[in-house]
Order: sequence, then structure tokens, then C-alpha cells
Amino acid sequence: MATEPVHPPEPSPTVPSRSPRRAPSSDDRRRDAERSRQALLDAALDEFAAKGFDGARVQDIAARAGVNKQLIAYYFGGKEGLYQEIQRHWPEAEAERADPDLPLADTAAQYLTAALADPRPARLVVWRGLTGAGTDSDYLEDAANVETDLTNLRRAQQRGEIAPDLDPAFVRMAVMSMVLAPLMLPDAAVRAAGMEPGSPEFEDYYRTQLRTLIRRLGDGEETGR
Repeated sequence: MATEPVHPPEPSPTVPSRSPRRAPSSDDRRRDAERSRQALLDAALDEFAAKGFDGARVQDIAARAGVNKQLIAYYFGGKEGLYQEIQRHWPEAEAERADPDLPLADTAAQYLTAALADPRPARLVVWRGLTGAGTDSDYLEDAANVETDLTNLRRAQQRGEIAPDLDPAFVRMAVMSMVLAPLMLPDAAVRAAGMEPGSPEFEDYYRTQLRTLIRRLGDGEETGR
């Protein structure tokens, strides 16, 4: 009687063992938190610059950052805290550009370069001026910055860069206006210069003209009498 060949049983398929899921370390959690905070700061600067403090919505900021809107309250205590946090690093940047020994024309050129590279802070300043949004600490800080600027302008006047009959306070307002003009009136800049304010050609042109005009402030000669 023939017998069927006996085959060894086929081995059962091996199931890869799963390693237990590792809980995030404190460093991982810290990095995630910092990424979320920075994403909110960047998104908030976009929204505040485009719509002002009153017009910016917490939901839109969170959506732009890709995080839950509750994190705004968790990290910053709300929209106002987020707004204040954005402005905390500005004094450091201001101090770098407000070198008292730097010629006024060079200082203005540095402000222009920074404003054209990232116009959002400048637009936020203009929104605050138009709407009055801000806290008491903001205005105290502004007053300190103004006094520093005026001190530096008086030094420039002593060096002969500003004519004696020009008030440093007026010069400050005039220079600020010239730096902000391409950002606040881009259409007028295009019509006047035939170049987009965001283009390298416009930046070279405007910076050269700005430096030339500011150097003329020290001539001390009035025309048109």
C-alpha cells in the first residue's frame, strides 16, 4: 500500500516584533513647544501687520500657525500677550542700528534695508499709530527710544551733519517718513520711480537717493527766497 509522502509543516509567518513606543523626552517636548511658540509669533506678526491689533483674530493666527488656538492663551496669556511678545526683541534690533557714531545717512540706510527686507514690523508700527493700539509699557518704551534717537541726532548736528536751524525732532520725523514711504505708499513709489518697492533695483535707487538727501541736511543753505 502506497503511502503519501510526509512533508514537514510550513513555518508560520513571522510577525515583526513591535518595540514599545517611546515617550517623548523632555528635550523633545521643549523643542515642540518652542516650534509652536515660534510658529505663533510668525503667524501673529503676519496677521497684525496685515490687519492691525483689533482686526487680527486669534483663530486666524492659530490657523496660519497650524496649531490649536488654545496655545495662544497657554503660551502668551491671550492676544495682547502675543502682541507684546512680538515687540520684545525690537529694542535689541534698534540698538544695533542706532549707533551714535554712525553717520546719519548710514543709519537711515540701515533702517531702510531692514524695513524693505521685512516690512511687517514697520506696518505694525503704522497700525498702532493709526488705531492707538498698545499698552502703557509700549508708550514708555517708545518714549525712551525717542529720547535715544534725539540724543544721537543732536550729536550728528554737532558733527555738522544737520544744519543748526533744523530741529532734531523734526529731522527724526522726516527721516522716519522717508524710510516708511515706500512701504506705506507702494503705488505712489511705482508711479514716481517706475520700480516695485520690493525689487533690488528700487532698493539700490532709493537708498542712494535717501543717503544723498540726508547728506544735504548739513548744508545749512536755504533756497527759494
